[in-house]
Amino acid sequence: MITAEHRPPGFPFELIRPQLEQIEERIRAQAQSFDPAVEGYVSYVCDTSGKRIRPALAILSGGATGGCTDRHIDLGVILELIHIATLVHDDIIDGARIRRDMPTANARWGNNLTVLLGDCLFAHALTLATGFNRIDVSRKISLAANEVCQGEIIQTQRRFDFKLTIDEYLRIIGMKTAALFASALELGALLSDAPVDVQSSLRDFGHKLGTAYQIYDDCLDLVGEEDVVGKTLGTDLAKGKLTLPVLKLIAGASESQRAKLNRMLIKNEPIDTSVLAGIADYQGAIESALDDAARMIGEARAELQVLAGSEYSRALEAITFFLEQLLDSCRK
Repeated sequence: MITAEHRPPGFPFELIRPQLEQIEERIRAQAQSFDPAVEGYVSYVCDTSGKRIRPALAILSGGATGGCTDRHIDLGVILELIHIATLVHDDIIDGARIRRDMPTANARWGNNLTVLLGDCLFAHALTLATGFNRIDVSRKISLAANEVCQGEIIQTQRRFDFKLTIDEYLRIIGMKTAALFASALELGALLSDAPVDVQSSLRDFGHKLGTAYQIYDDCLDLVGEEDVVGKTLGTDLAKGKLTLPVLKLIAGASESQRAKLNRMLIKNEPIDTSVLAGIADYQGAIESALDDAARMIGEARAELQVLAGSEYSRALEAITFFLEQLLDSCRK
């Protein structure tokens, strides 16, 4: 087992740097598949979106279960295009103006054009998925994209809903975020013809990892700094998105405190951390949410026991330690 104190520098993504560079080149090349009048828009969002986490997971999964092939590269490109499409639509819904230190597509060209741009990316990704000539792979990719979109719909539907439970929140982020993590790992193993039980364990690993990552991102929206993170923060509460730390804050508040927060959200009044701290145990809510995410990471790490020891399986394990470090960075 790799400990947090003994990880090689740059591990784990340096292990698959050549494959990630191939994926980057192919993602950028996708813009050339569109009409010249559309190509520039696609190129822009492909250059400003995402950390390529999902492609990396697909590559590492393939490597850990038999070896990375060109099919794994294709999978990484497709999953990242689906992810980029969700970011394009997310930024419209959240009214975000910055992503990766650059103006979002909606900030540059408005919502009307940008929502169609996201649609194009979804359609293109699903078209590429047919290139596997394997109905099981294509179907799983389509189902994952469908699950992500449904998760976004449900989350939007439940905005400003103070009856939202923590279990419902976890179901939503399991759909909108964890689904692509799970698919990257499951399909990476499937393309390597790994046993079904290994595919299942890696899918569970991805689901738990993705859920923990989304909780981290939700906490970051409350405690992060835009100039450090490189994207618009503070949009969750402003848009009535009740994330895990906020739900825990509400659960620990008195009836009058919950009513006060509800009124502020409905009236779209500015809410900063000082306001939240005056309502209930704000820091305790953040800590509790981070603790839940840390527990999920531990559960995710246990799923990797089905893998034989290799540099790829150790890299997957190292990702869990890195995410634990990110959680700790949110603690004040």
